[in-house]
Amino acid sequence: MRFLLALLLLAAPAAAQKDFLTNDEADQLRIAQEPDVRLQLYLRFARQRVDLLEQLFAKPKTGRSGMIHDTLEQFTQIIEAIDNNIDDAIRHQRPIASLASVAKAEREMVAALEKYSALEAADRGRYQFALDQAIETASDSAELSEQDIRTRTHDVEQREVDIRKERETMLAPERKAELEKEKTKIEAEKQGVAPGKKRPSLYKPGEKPGDKTAPPPKK
Repeated sequence: MRFLLALLLLAAPAAAQKDFLTNDEADQLRIAQEPDVRLQLYLRFARQRVDLLEQLFAKPKTGRSGMIHDTLEQFTQIIEAIDNNIDDAIRHQRPIASLASVAKAEREMVAALEKYSALEAADRGRYQFALDQAIETASDSAELSEQDIRTRTHDVEQREVDIRKERETMLAPERKAELEKEKTKIEAEKQGVAPGKKRPSLYKPGEKPGDKTAPPPKK
């Protein structure tokens, strides 16, 4: 059964590998719309990667380091998807009841990964960075899931505000130029002058505004 699982996870189509999930896993997520159901699915997929890692570390052989590396990257992306789904549910005010179970499961998976980090293996250079990233990501995610929901809600809302401000700042110069053009156009229309053209002058050549030269008296 475990050998079959390994084949399913590592021999998935290229598109599925790029999306870090198998086609079957993606289909399951499309059906599941409730946040808690989706979170439990993601946890199951993450545990399957950890189970696969157990098999790979149990049998040192040529070429396994690449499989370990890819599996760790998939695991990390699944954990990131868990965080994104929780934040999205909070953003849309959808209730979540499984944060405690998410944190517990992630702590258990971190403990499993830390065992592999302590192993002395000749091929560890190929996957060590991916392993460190997986441990760090899962640890951070568990810490977030252990937060009071009100604290996390505030953090999510503040992050939205910061993103909005940054976006407005980036667009400010362009928007300012557009507003200046619009203002110039409106002023020109008020003066009865086509945009880009000067209003006809009532002064004679050489005269300036404020000149009070009186016309010669009539005889």
